[in-house]
Amino acid sequence: MILVDRDRCIGSGMCSVYAASTFSQDEEAKAVVLDPTGDAPDAIRNAIEACPTRALRLTDEEG
Repeated sequence: MILVDRDRCIGSGMCSVYAASTFSQDEEAKAVVLDPTGDAPDAIRNAIEACPTRALRLTDEEG
C-alpha cells in the first residue's frame, strides 16, 4: 500500500516523473495514487525515494 502524507506534500511532481502510471496530482497539486500497481515496483520505489519532503511511504496492507 502507498500512503501519501498530504500535509508534507509540496506538489513537486517527482512521483509522477518516476512513476506516471502510479501517481498524479490533484487540483491542489498534491500527490494522489492512481493505481498502486501502475508501474514496476522499482519505479514506484524510485518515485517514493525521489520525494523531496518524504511525503510518500510504502507499507504492507496491515499497516
